[in-house]
Amino acid sequence: MKNHIQRALTAKRESKYVDFKASVDFSESGAWCEIVKDIIAMANSGGGALLIGLDNKGIPTGFDPTPVLDVDEAVMTDQIQKYTGVQFDAFTISEESKSGNRLAAILVEGGSIPIIFTKPGTYAVSDKKQKTAFSAGTVYFRHGAKSEPGDTNDLRKVVERQVESIRQSWLEGVRKVVNAPQGNQVYTFPSGVQVCESASSDARAIRVVDDPDAPAYRKLDYDLTHPFRQKEAIAEINGGLADRTTINSFDIQCINRVYEVWDKEDLCHCPLYSSRQYSREYVVWVISQYRRDSEFFQKTRKTDYEQKR
Repeated sequence: MKNHIQRALTAKRESKYVDFKASVDFSESGAWCEIVKDIIAMANSGGGALLIGLDNKGIPTGFDPTPVLDVDEAVMTDQIQKYTGVQFDAFTISEESKSGNRLAAILVEGGSIPIIFTKPGTYAVSDKKQKTAFSAGTVYFRHGAKSEPGDTNDLRKVVERQVESIRQSWLEGVRKVVNAPQGNQVYTFPSGVQVCESASSDARAIRVVDDPDAPAYRKLDYDLTHPFRQKEAIAEINGGLADRTTINSFDIQCINRVYEVWDKEDLCHCPLYSSRQYSREYVVWVISQYRRDSEFFQKTRKTDYEQKR
């Protein structure tokens, strides 16, 4: 992902994947609407980068990016949810530099399903005039250097990206078969039968037989083992903290990044086409970390910040 930022820093003009902003003042009316519009348009178009502190030719403006860098990513997620109803958090804010000038960068990941604005982004530009950044019910995409309402061609590209993602997944499976050592055998299993690849000492050993009366080992239902989306997980954790402190979506993001939760299937499940799901073990683990160290959340935020610099 860092390579996307580096390419954006060398770009001399805006494009579908790169947007320049000379400055941003979140105290101004409409600043949040315009930022949210560009983030969602980029996510719907496959991802991209917003660089704040550059003019439309990619030349530094001298803007001090500190106020933007100080924005809590959870606050930005809340602003996105305000206008879309979706807690989109697939972005990172980082400090970059160009020609000795500090910049703020927002790196946006592509989404698998287009996000629709559910509330209009209307703000005042004068005492008697208002501007609408986006309307309710619209889906925005990047058209060249602009974020604009989508059309049939944009939706076609979304479908094509998903088909390509599935195709790549299939090809990866084919490569594993082709690259298997000579003499190896490949087996296929009916849907629902679990294949255990764990080398853990407590893993259950099984023997494959043809007996139809033998017990079947099936995959766990993640909706039962990982019943919490991010919002529900936060509510469960805050309930377990018993008003001693509270956390928000930014804390969850920091915890997941610092402790690489996405690689721990007992804590987190990442479906291919929907948002992450968290287990009861995840909730218990987070609460237990706080009980051991009351500064757990502050330390995790600090570690996450230092790792991103």
